[in-house]
Amino acid sequence: MAGQTELLLARARERFVVQDYYGAVHLLESVVDSGRAFADVHHLLGVSLSLLGQAERALAELGRALELNPHYVEALIHQGLVLNELGRTDEAQDAFGDAARHLAKPTAGLPAPVAAQLANRHAELGETYASAGALDRAIGQYEAALELGPEFHDLRYRMARLLLEAGRPLEAREALESVVGARPNFVDAEAALGLAHYLSGDAGGARSVWESCLARRPENARVEAYIAMLSRAGQ
Repeated sequence: MAGQTELLLARARERFVVQDYYGAVHLLESVVDSGRAFADVHHLLGVSLSLLGQAERALAELGRALELNPHYVEALIHQGLVLNELGRTDEAQDAFGDAARHLAKPTAGLPAPVAAQLANRHAELGETYASAGALDRAIGQYEAALELGPEFHDLRYRMARLLLEAGRPLEAREALESVVGARPNFVDAEAALGLAHYLSGDAGGARSVWESCLARRPENARVEAYIAMLSRAGQ
């Protein structure tokens, strides 16, 4: 599943390079619709939409990227550019200022951009291990990534999904609680948190989390299926 997301993102980047922005948007939206999008997906989608003249949609996607990774300097810069194009110059300057502050702020003893690049390289290596079925090694790479970028909530979410696949629901639950605590509107992470509760033997907690998800996104088919599963099992 994670490998498919990386494949679609790579294909979208190829379409972007040849200036096929509509093709890039189509591929990226398919990732978003699957519920597996992370910050890089939302960022590239936002940039593609801005180049197609869809500024408001672009801002929404860049905002989602920054919800998942508040230190995403490129997303902040592109957000500032789009805001400037819309004549929202004060907000644009705020975005550029945030980008400058993150560039100057060291992370794990490294300049923030270097730490972010290294974190992403660890995550990419983690995906390679995951695709080969080496889940424990994949998780180790994500742990290394999060040491460099502890606020990269998209990476923590992806690590938690791997922890679930590896049969480590209690660790996944801890990681997902951190993500949801920092990003309460991250419904996909909350849905995964419910699954972690269920797989760790807490069916009541799972139902509570999933019902909260449905209250905010009433037509989430995956969460509806989870709750139906509980009902069939009398839980």
